Amino acid sequence: MPDQTADQNVRILRGRLLSFSAAPQGPEDTSAYCYEEDGALLVRDGKIAAKGMFSEVRDAAPQTAEIIDHRPHLLLPGFIDTHIHFPQAQVIASWADQLLDWLNDYTFPCELRFADRAHGKRIAGEFYDALLDHGTTTAVAYCSSHPNSVDAYFEEAEARGMLMLGGKTMMDRNAPKALCDTAQSSYDDSKALLSKWHGRGRAHYVITPRFAITSTPEQLEAAGTLSREHPDCHVQTHINENHNEIAFTRELYPDAGHYLGVYESFGLLGSRTLLGHCIHMTGHEMQVMRETGSVAVFCPTSNLFLGSGLFDKAGMESAGILTAIATDVGGGTSYSMLRTLDEGYKILQLQRQRIHPLTSFYWITHGNAAALSMTDRIGTLEPGTDADVVVLDAKATRPMALRMETVETLSEELFVLQTLGDDRAVIETYVAGEQRKTGQLSAASA
Repeated sequence: MPDQTADQNVRILRGRLLSFSAAPQGPEDTSAYCYEEDGALLVRDGKIAAKGMFSEVRDAAPQTAEIIDHRPHLLLPGFIDTHIHFPQAQVIASWADQLLDWLNDYTFPCELRFADRAHGKRIAGEFYDALLDHGTTTAVAYCSSHPNSVDAYFEEAEARGMLMLGGKTMMDRNAPKALCDTAQSSYDDSKALLSKWHGRGRAHYVITPRFAITSTPEQLEAAGTLSREHPDCHVQTHINENHNEIAFTRELYPDAGHYLGVYESFGLLGSRTLLGHCIHMTGHEMQVMRETGSVAVFCPTSNLFLGSGLFDKAGMESAGILTAIATDVGGGTSYSMLRTLDEGYKILQLQRQRIHPLTSFYWITHGNAAALSMTDRIGTLEPGTDADVVVLDAKATRPMALRMETVETLSEELFVLQTLGDDRAVIETYVAGEQRKTGQLSAASA
């Protein structure tokens, strides 16, 4: 018999369910994804307790369970953004030439402001509102070089119950003096922040050397030491984004065989290493990535905005390299994983690497969770996992609704969402079973 005990922490989310267990090769590959036309999720204490047909889930739930009916909308796992810069919320849409100019002209001056704790707290509120309004429930972020910024980032995540990853940016050269730390202070600060936040609630600390240009060998050694001391922590950095960046790195590290060799020599590669961009890769670098299990993170809107180049997804994956996809705000031009998929699709089309809509939505849910080694927690609707869910409406705008009049398949609907969708297509965002979409400007911004 169903439990008849009243429980305010139990609710049923009803709608069309879509989730993935692998990258689908097409609509006929039903072993890779699960679609339920009249489905439901039973959510208890922030976890998914049951999933399936609505009638079956309802019968298994307490009679007092709240039912939230989202039909005819789609329910998917919450979106996951694997590379974003928290201090760059006010850098997005800054007109510049290419990567290094953009960093010096806009990014570094903006990051200087995060020495002020009150500023970091205000930006954190806006940053998280933007993520949730666009359906993103988990992100991997670079904070600034100030410990204050890390506290602001994780405090806001904790207040909203979100599973978030992030860390203090380590940088001790080639940046304004007020932004630079030292090899020792970056180690000490990162160690203290890691001890404070990693594993606290849903927080996960990430060891974060910005990139080889802004770190001395001593600092990369300190980052490698942290990684060895805390093997359950992720590492994030940038590589092979821009030709000038690559040339400068070669000047700074003349003994390295290639750019990736810099990180390899300091023990920074592994299955928990997220390498942003990976555009201009050599064959040897790709071999090292495969051997170490390091993840290549595709940032399409940023790559286009800064004129960096075209990511070779097929080449990466044929070489046995796991790929993820991300917004890279503020070099990226949208918080939306839907807009990110749209621009990514175009980049891949230019290389005759057409990607199926089912594969696209796998990528921003289960695929990105796999890249983080977190499919036991997020990126899925399986019982026992965290109840992070996004509700999507493919008729959210007049152009979308007009196009949907001719749509006949789930794949076509997903492609409409991917091509035309944005935050307006996100009806609701659930974090650990709680409704979190704000849908409006904050009072400070209004």
